[in-house]
Amino acid sequence: MTGQPQIGDVFGEMLRDAFAVATGVGPRPLAGGRLPRPVIEIIERDDGLVNGAPAAHYLDGPADWQPYDHRAVDRVRGATLDVGVGAGRIALLLQDRGVPVTGLDTSAGALAVCHRRGVRDLVHGTVDGHVADGRRYDTFLLLGNNLGLLEGRERAPALLAALAALARPGAQIIAHGTDPYGTRDPVHTGYHERNRRQGRLGGQLRLRLRYRDLGTEWFDYLVCSPDELAGLIRGTAWRLTDVDDRDAPYYLATLRLAG
Repeated sequence: MTGQPQIGDVFGEMLRDAFAVATGVGPRPLAGGRLPRPVIEIIERDDGLVNGAPAAHYLDGPADWQPYDHRAVDRVRGATLDVGVGAGRIALLLQDRGVPVTGLDTSAGALAVCHRRGVRDLVHGTVDGHVADGRRYDTFLLLGNNLGLLEGRERAPALLAALAALARPGAQIIAHGTDPYGTRDPVHTGYHERNRRQGRLGGQLRLRLRYRDLGTEWFDYLVCSPDELAGLIRGTAWRLTDVDDRDAPYYLATLRLAG
């Protein structure tokens, strides 16, 4: 017994169980041996903060989406790569609209849930690895707060370069982010200050996910302001053309391929 979780496909196992609870199809985690228990995503930050949230929202249909999700999908055009497709909620709507959409995720379990839900075109891997497949896209979606995949100053240029390598002329990125700096909670403001003292962006999170006896390796995930995003993009192949903050602190950022 090490007291540490087993490294595994946390996201995939969690989505599999959430799908089973929602549909009654497949084995379900039980509370007290009889009743399905809620599936909770646990997010652990490197300063010891632990948050939990129900995982059912990954399966939500459009009627339960936030307004910014609807505005995001309405901006989609052409062949689309849904980066971090999760359980496929966005990809399924785009398929219904006749949009050629590919779902990409590093979680094999998440892709299995997508397949069972009817997402037709799926890729298991990273954005960087997908470049070698030779496919090209007009729209890249980083929804579900997946602007966080930029990670920080070190990773952002490489991810943006990989997306540019996958892009057709005039391509766009539509990304959902959260401005972290409206809070007065000292648990968060103190973390921002600690990050800055270490030369990191204030909202740069060091996290791991937990579910049942599984955990991920520690990873960086970026929560940044629109101004910080503009700084990260400077010098890349992309330009920031629009920030829709009607649902602040949440925002949609639209980036277009320069040239």
